[in-house]
Order: sequence, then C-alpha cells, then structure tokens
Amino acid sequence: MTELDMPAVRTDHRVDTLPLADATTYASWFACLADPTRVRLLHHVATRPTGITIGELAEALGIGQPTVSHHVRKLAEVGFVKVHKDRTSTIVVVNPACCTGLPHVADAVMGVLPPLPCCPTDVPDDVTVRPLSDNDWDDVHHIYEDGIATRNATFETEVPTREDLAARWLPDHRWVAEIDGHVVGWAALTPVSTRDCYRGVAETSVYVADGMRGRGVGKALIRTQVIAADEAGLWTLQTSIFPENRASIALHHSAGFRTLGVRERIAQLDGVWRDTVFLERRSPVC
Repeated sequence: MTELDMPAVRTDHRVDTLPLADATTYASWFACLADPTRVRLLHHVATRPTGITIGELAEALGIGQPTVSHHVRKLAEVGFVKVHKDRTSTIVVVNPACCTGLPHVADAVMGVLPPLPCCPTDVPDDVTVRPLSDNDWDDVHHIYEDGIATRNATFETEVPTREDLAARWLPDHRWVAEIDGHVVGWAALTPVSTRDCYRGVAETSVYVADGMRGRGVGKALIRTQVIAADEAGLWTLQTSIFPENRASIALHHSAGFRTLGVRERIAQLDGVWRDTVFLERRSPVC
C-alpha cells in the first residue's frame, strides 16, 4: 500500500454529513476509475486537451482498439470524457469540468481543508503593479478586447464602456501591471450586490495582455488584489472561470481560492451553452 502524507482535516465540524445523492455520484466516479487501464487512458486524454483518436490511444497504451472503445464508453458514461466523430475517426476529449471536479470530490469525501495560501510569492522582479489611472483606460480596453477574443475569458462579446466599468468597479481596487513602463494587465473588483449584508463580497477580474501570459503578470496582479482586499476588510472574493481556462483556475488556487463547484450550462456564448467553475476565497482576517 502506498503511503500518503496525512492531510489537514477539518476540525470545526461546520459541514454536514455528505448527502447520499452526492455520495452515490462520487461512488460511480470511483468505481469507473477502479480499473488501472481506465486510469491510464483518462490521464492520456487529459494531457491532450485538443483530443485524441481511439487509434492513437490504442497505440500509446499498447492495447487493442475494441478494449479502448469499451473503456472510453465507461468514462463517457460518468462524464469524464466526451466523444465525437471527425470523418471516420472517433475523437476523445477530456471533459474540462473533470479537471476541477475530481479534486473537489476528493476534498469533499476526506473532509480535507488544506492550508490556504495568501497569494503567490514568486512574482517576477520586472512586473510592477500600481493603481489604475485615467491614462490607463485605453490599455485596459485593448487588454479586455484580447481576453474577449479568446472566448475563454468572459461571456462579454464587446468591451464595456469606460463609464460602465468605472461605475461597476470598486474605486480602491483597480490595478494595472507594467513591464518596462508598458501596461500589460489589469485587475479589478466588482461588488456582487448593493445589499449592505454583502458589502464585503466582491467578484474578481484579472486580465493579461496577449503575448504577456506566462510571465508572472497574473501572479503580480492577484497578489496585490487579495492583499488589498484583506486590508480593506472584504471577507469574500469570488469568481467564475470557464473550465477550459485551466491557467486562470490554477492562478486563483495559488491565491487561496477554492473550487466550490461547476455551474453547468450557466449561460450562452456565441449561441453555445458554457459551463463555469465557481471559486471563492475567504479572507483569513475576517
């Protein structure tokens, strides 16, 4: 038996007993993964987000195509993978919700509450973050436009006006990131409600310019964002991210956000129903 590091376990007992319906669903997932070949197959599909054919899977795993097809059907039945035809080939792709759903299920079953980080610490020296100024709005517009074009950043299809954004965003929580004096990203907080009881709850936005992703810009922005939110007494930050945007999900996890669940078919983008992953961060000082 493989030894595992002992996880941090909840001791506050605020969570009710795992509901039977959830336990039944999770059991079907674990049962599906009880076969090591199926686990290897799912891993292989998950590492190829653009998809892989049944034939390619058979060759990679060294097993026959009928066996691969059988296992793919089992994985598809519980929603781990999706299958479609491309001419004569059967293409298998991972269900993006699986990438966040499985870790969430493990936490739910084990009652694990890992220590939450404050925010990323490995921020590059060449990235600086400062409050947004009146001269930054054109850069914010262009970066927002870059994000919209990916179709994996927002349900917006056009950049809101400066006046609209200024009215939405909390005045003291608007940030831009710079490299060599050029604005390469922005972040902002939007109140989730006008009701006084929710005054400490805000939705986060973090955008990085095209060509600047992977340089630590997002880390610098979200670090400044969460520290400022904690200091201002905001007790909850939340965000919704497309499951396909795995880099953004990982960024938010690094800042203490926890995946609460996947909201299936929450809204349409370009006439297509899309899921979102709902994440939340509770301030450690509130």
